[in-house]
Amino acid sequence: MPHTNPRFISRLTRNTLALILAGGRGSRLKQLTAWRSKPAVPFGGKFRIIDFPLSNCINSGIRRIGVLTQYKAHSLILHIQKGWGFLRGEFGEFVELWPAQQRVTETAWYAGTADAVFQNLDIIRDHDPEYILILAGDHIYKMDYGAMIAHHVESGADMTVGCLEVEVERAREFGVMSVDNDGRVRRFAEKPAAPETIPDQPDRCLASMGIYVFNRGFLFEQLLKDADMPGSSHDFGKDIIPNVIKLYRVMAYTFRDPRSGEQAYWRDVGTLDAFWEANLELIGVTPPLNLYDEHWPIWTYQEQLPPAKFVFDDDDRRGMAVDSMVSGGCIISGATVRHSLLFSNVRVNSYAQVSDSVILPDVEIGRRCIVRKAILDRYCRLPEGTQIGVDAEADRRAGFQVSAGGVTLVTPEMLGQDANQVR
Repeated sequence: MPHTNPRFISRLTRNTLALILAGGRGSRLKQLTAWRSKPAVPFGGKFRIIDFPLSNCINSGIRRIGVLTQYKAHSLILHIQKGWGFLRGEFGEFVELWPAQQRVTETAWYAGTADAVFQNLDIIRDHDPEYILILAGDHIYKMDYGAMIAHHVESGADMTVGCLEVEVERAREFGVMSVDNDGRVRRFAEKPAAPETIPDQPDRCLASMGIYVFNRGFLFEQLLKDADMPGSSHDFGKDIIPNVIKLYRVMAYTFRDPRSGEQAYWRDVGTLDAFWEANLELIGVTPPLNLYDEHWPIWTYQEQLPPAKFVFDDDDRRGMAVDSMVSGGCIISGATVRHSLLFSNVRVNSYAQVSDSVILPDVEIGRRCIVRKAILDRYCRLPEGTQIGVDAEADRRAGFQVSAGGVTLVTPEMLGQDANQVR
C-alpha cells in the first residue's frame, strides 16, 4: 500500500479522537456487574477490561481519548482517574470522562451507541479531529488502530467497520456483513437469525467488532440525521450502518494478526463462562493473549503492594500454587492453589484448596475451604469449611449463581456480608 510508512500513520493518529463507549451494564455477567459497569470488571489478575482499548489507543499513538460512561460508573471513573492521568495536557493529550449529562435535552440519558456520541457533538467539535475512532469498552484484545485508520484513508471510505471472522453459531450475537471483492460493505444485519456466510467458507461469517472509523463531517451528518429519524433506536449497528451502506462508501477492515495473517485474539467476556474461560486461558504455558509482551504493554493503575508470599512447608500444610497466576499482595498460607488466577490482596488460609477458579481482589478464603471452578467477587470472605463448586445444587440452594457451563459465581451479598466498598 502506498502510504503505510510510520510518519503517514502517526499523522493520522495525531488527528484522531478516540471515543470509548463504556456505559454498558453487561447484564449477562449477572451479579458481577451489580455494582460496576462491564468495562470496570477486573480481568487478567491486575487489569480492568477498559484498560485494553485504552492501552490500544496509547500504543497506537492515539492520545486524545474520551470515555463515555453511564451505568454505575463510580469504580470505572476512580480507576481512570488513578491510572490514566499520565498524559500531558500541554501536548494536547488527554483521557477525558464524558458521563451522560443530558446535554441535548433535560430528560434523556444515552439511548444507544449513536445517541451517546450525538449527545457529545459539541465536545467533539471543540477538539476538532479529522477522524473519529469509536470503540466498545468491553472487549479483550490487542490491536493497532493506526493500521485501520490508514486503511480507512487509503480506501477513500466515509466509514470503516472493524470486523472478524466467527463461526455461524456465534454470528447470531453480532452485526454480520457481506462485502464485495474490494472490501466494501454491501449488506449488514444486526444479530440475524440466519447470518450470511463468507463466500467459500460456509461455516464462517464476517462480524462487526463494534469498532468504527468515521470522517468527521460524515459522522456529524449521519448523527444529526439519525437524531431526527422517527422510530430509530439510535444505534450504530441497528440504524446507522444499514442506512448508509447503499449511498456511501463503507469499508470493512478485517482484524488479523500482523505477523501470521491469521485471525487475531479477541474475546467478548460477556457471560460468566466466557469471563472464566478467558481469564484461565492466561495461565497457560503459551496463552493466546500474551500479557508479557514488552512491545504492546497493557497499561493500568499500578497499586503499590508487597510481593506475593507462600508460607508453611509441612506435608499436610504447604503454601503452594501450581499452574496459576498470583498477583501482588497475595498470601498463600498453608493452602493449595491449582490452575487458578488470583488478583491482588487475596489470602488463602491453611488447608484450603482452590482449583480452576478466578479470585478477584481483596478476597479471603478461610481454613479448610474448597473452591472449584468458581468466580469469587471482590471483598468475599469465605467462612472456614465453606465448599463452593463441589455440588452445583448445593450452590444454588445457598443462593450462588451457577452458569450454564457449571461456573459458580459468589458475591459478598450472597454470603450475607456488608459490601459497601467500591467494586
